[in-house]
Amino acid sequence: MVSVSRFLAFDTSTDTLSVAVGVGGPHNAPLAAFTGVGGAQASATLIPQIQALLAQVGWRLDELDAIVFGRGPGAFTGVRTACAVAQGLAFAARPQGLPVLPLDTLWAVAEEARAALAADGQTAPHTIAAVLDARMDEVYVANYTVNADALKPLDAPRLCRPDDLHLAVSPVAGTVLAGNAAAVYGERLDAALRALPQVPCLPTAAALLRLAPAALAQGLAVGAAEAQPLYVRDKVAQTTAEREAIKLAQAAGSA
Repeated sequence: MVSVSRFLAFDTSTDTLSVAVGVGGPHNAPLAAFTGVGGAQASATLIPQIQALLAQVGWRLDELDAIVFGRGPGAFTGVRTACAVAQGLAFAARPQGLPVLPLDTLWAVAEEARAALAADGQTAPHTIAAVLDARMDEVYVANYTVNADALKPLDAPRLCRPDDLHLAVSPVAGTVLAGNAAAVYGERLDAALRALPQVPCLPTAAALLRLAPAALAQGLAVGAAEAQPLYVRDKVAQTTAEREAIKLAQAAGSA
C-alpha cells in the first residue's frame, strides 16, 4: 500500500483567512477547507477552524506529517500569527514537535494562478510573476518558472514601487501576472505589464497543500523552533493579537 502524507495548511497573510487539510500534491483537492475574514479576526478564528477541519476528516493533530503555513511576505500581524500558531500546534502535537513547512506566500500565489490556468485548459505559461499589494505604496514581487505541475522560484520575494514593477518583471510572451497588484494599482503599472495575461488571486491554503509534498521532499521542513516569518519589510514588537494566538495554540494543544 502506498502511504500518503497528511498536512494541515493555513494562510493569514492577507485580509482573507484560508485553512485546509489534505494529502497535498498538484492533483489533489483539500479534504476539508475554510475561507473567511482574516485580518484582526484571524487570531481568534484560526485555531477553532483548524480543530473543526481536523475533526471533519477524523484526523488527530499528532497524526499529521507536517504543518504548512504561509510565512510571508504579507501583513505583519498575519504572518506572525500564522507562525506562532504553527509553532504552538507543532510543539503541542508531539514531544519532539511536528515538522513545519514555512512556504512563501508569493509561491502560493503563483501556484494558485497555475492551477487556475490548468483548470481552464489554458497552456501553461513559462513564467508566473506573483505580485501582492504591500501597502505603503509598494508591492511584493517574485517570479516563478513553470515546469508541468511544478513551480521553481527564479528570485527571492522583494519590495518595489508599483511604477517600477516593470524592472522586476520581464513583460515577455509566456509571462502571466498573478496576484492583486493590477486591481489595486491599475494605470500605475507599466503598459507592457498591463498587457500581460492576468490571474487575480491571493495565497490560499489549498495552494500550500498542493506545494507541500514537493517542498517536504526537497527538505524544506524545519523544526517548530526554526520556523520563522518572512517579512521583507522590517518590523519588531509582538502585537496583542499575536500574543493571544500563542495562548490559544497552547490551550488547543493541551485540550
